[in-house]
Amino acid sequence: MKKTLMRALLLNRFLGILLIFSGLNPALAQIIPAPPAADTTRKYANPSGVSDPVKAPWYKGKLVRAVAIPALMIGYGAITAQGDAGINRSSREFVQKQFRPVSTMIDNTVIFLPYLELGAVALAGVESRDDRLNVLLIIAKGEAIMLASTYAVKYLSRETRPNGEDKLSFPSGHTAQAFLAASIVHTEFRDKSQWYGVGAYTIATSVAALRMINNKHWQSDVVAGAGFGILSAHLAYLSHRNRWGRKPIGRGIGMAPAYFGNGTSGLTLTWRATK
Repeated sequence: MKKTLMRALLLNRFLGILLIFSGLNPALAQIIPAPPAADTTRKYANPSGVSDPVKAPWYKGKLVRAVAIPALMIGYGAITAQGDAGINRSSREFVQKQFRPVSTMIDNTVIFLPYLELGAVALAGVESRDDRLNVLLIIAKGEAIMLASTYAVKYLSRETRPNGEDKLSFPSGHTAQAFLAASIVHTEFRDKSQWYGVGAYTIATSVAALRMINNKHWQSDVVAGAGFGILSAHLAYLSHRNRWGRKPIGRGIGMAPAYFGNGTSGLTLTWRATK
């Protein structure tokens, strides 16, 4: 009898607890807010789930980096282009005191030495950044940009040369040509060694010095000419679409000096098959 009463009492307590919790559930539902519905309006905006790349600041762009230094050189040359006055006069007097004029044939020859270095290094087996065909295309494009820009400015500025020969002094075309070639050499072989570029720019700087020593150009002319040459090379590379799907051309061809005995010397031509 006692066991029956105990079971009935436990059952009544259990039922009471259930009733209490059943009455609290609506209240809890009102206190705890339901979670917000998922936003499905942009679920197809980025299906791959890859975050957008961080856009670099404008001053770190390829175009800005390509034109920054040449623009400073051209700007400096334009500001100081005052004929026989200011820094042009003082630099001319210094050069005339320190150096004697040399044959202008040297000027006309040395401007192409960076291209000779480019060909010699490539034929010696040093791999350039681009293959032979694309290097030639970049050179052609750079030459066109350089000639068009320098001669347009020459005829617009009408700056008289130091020797009074004509009014095509600003900028120096010889210097522009030399620095265009030097910039291409530097770009093609800087991953192999910086010394190739150092040698090419040394040649280009000597051309600028020779133009002043021979009284052909003012200091402002050669500084601006160097800027035009470097800028032309940079624009040629920026506007060039390398290979266009072609395989590398000419990389397996090499040339080196050789001695065949009995006082006979010559060149050896090698070819390496490429995939």
